[in-house]
Amino acid sequence: MAKHDGQIVIKKYANRRLYNTGTSTYVTLDDLAVMVKKGDEFTVQDAKSGEDITHSVLTQIIFEQESKTGNTLLPISFLRQLISFYGDQMQMVVPSYLEHSMQAFTDQQVQMREQINKAFGDTPLGKNFSVPLQLVEEQVKRNTDLFHQAMQMFSPFMAAAPQAKETRKAEAKDIDELKEQMRALQAKLENLG
Repeated sequence: MAKHDGQIVIKKYANRRLYNTGTSTYVTLDDLAVMVKKGDEFTVQDAKSGEDITHSVLTQIIFEQESKTGNTLLPISFLRQLISFYGDQMQMVVPSYLEHSMQAFTDQQVQMREQINKAFGDTPLGKNFSVPLQLVEEQVKRNTDLFHQAMQMFSPFMAAAPQAKETRKAEAKDIDELKEQMRALQAKLENLG
């Protein structure tokens, strides 16, 4: 296959067609998704300008996968959080954090599969065993907790916001109680006078 700097080059034409220069064939976004799953490295270039548009094409693949399978990987709360980081001071930290988190998740998934294979071997359970949902959910929860902790380190005001709101409520209640006590004292003083 023809490669550019060790990667397959995909050309995207104005008519939105994608051309794999390595195999000299037209490909679809689904084909590119399969290549990603196989671990094939590729870049996507605009055929006219030569601009690297790999990021936008990969984002397009995610959009298509999310909309057609019905099995979304990106929960709405995650998408909202991600969108909120655009234009924020945290924007430059998020990509490397997400990249490291996904790599750690992948590494842990490989380790879990190896442990399952060691435990169950050639049994039908071992061959057809996908990682139990509970283990995955626990890992996701740990990663989410780590994400929140990391965000709190970089933005302490995010962590303090809910606590500050509760503190303000308590202070307002205390002030209301003091006002009531002052009114009661004033009424007693007027009665004495």
